[in-house]
Amino acid sequence: MIDSIFQIALLAQDGPKADPGAGGLITMLPGFAIIAVLFYFLMIRPERQKQATHKSLLEGLKKNDRVVTIGGIYGVVMNVQRDQDEVTLKIDEATNAKIRVTFGAIARVIADDAAGEKPA
Repeated sequence: MIDSIFQIALLAQDGPKADPGAGGLITMLPGFAIIAVLFYFLMIRPERQKQATHKSLLEGLKKNDRVVTIGGIYGVVMNVQRDQDEVTLKIDEATNAKIRVTFGAIARVIADDAAGEKPA
């Protein structure tokens, strides 16, 4: 009984049988395109914007700017040598200690108004 139902169902299907492998790949292409677009907008684009703002921050670096390095060292810019990719920072007022770092080591510039205020 069940075999005859399956035979009738098979006979009811008309038309040539298509290759299931080729049709599956074509139906998955829009999904891959959507994933690629999401990857671009969620991963690549924000990172490029972050790099562009960091580059503009380094281009505007000048003497007496307060900065923080990627290692967490706070300092004041004493000298900027763009051709040598080097910045000299004064890290201690009492002993006048200075260090030389590359431009890439500067994480951010601290605003003057925020540096002067101490939280209560």
